[in-house]
Amino acid sequence: MTNPEIIQQKILSPSRIDRTLAYWRFKDKRIVFTNGCFDLIHPGHIDYLAKAADLGDILIIGLNTDASTRKLKGKGRPINDEQSRAVILASLFFVDAVVLFDDETPYELIKHIQPDILVKGADYKPHEIVGYDIVAAKGGQVQTIAFLPGYSTSIIEKRIRNS
Repeated sequence: MTNPEIIQQKILSPSRIDRTLAYWRFKDKRIVFTNGCFDLIHPGHIDYLAKAADLGDILIIGLNTDASTRKLKGKGRPINDEQSRAVILASLFFVDAVVLFDDETPYELIKHIQPDILVKGADYKPHEIVGYDIVAAKGGQVQTIAFLPGYSTSIIEKRIRNS
């Protein structure tokens, strides 16, 4: 299998992830889930995702579609389309799956995946994180990770517009 094929195989629809989840659970893998728009990938994203991956065996990223990103971030976003963002994330060696979702929150996707560990940035308190109730009810963990200071898509976007 070629590297481009491996990358494409890591991009799953919510309906296609079921077999993969069953396999990982059969192998007793601890599944970590996080989500976001990941519009312009920068060192802050890489640091955050690498730390999230270290919390378990499998890292699944719920990726906002273009429509849901636009609802959250406003006109002019996303800068990169959903397929481009998915390919970039799937090419990271520590990412096991990327699943696009169209809702404003990943609640239904979290309910579907039932991760062992739910991760978001430290700008949230664990009980405020969407899906906290789902993961806590099954005895899982909800954790936050501090962001790498000085990096954000908004800062990069502003620099580009001002140059």
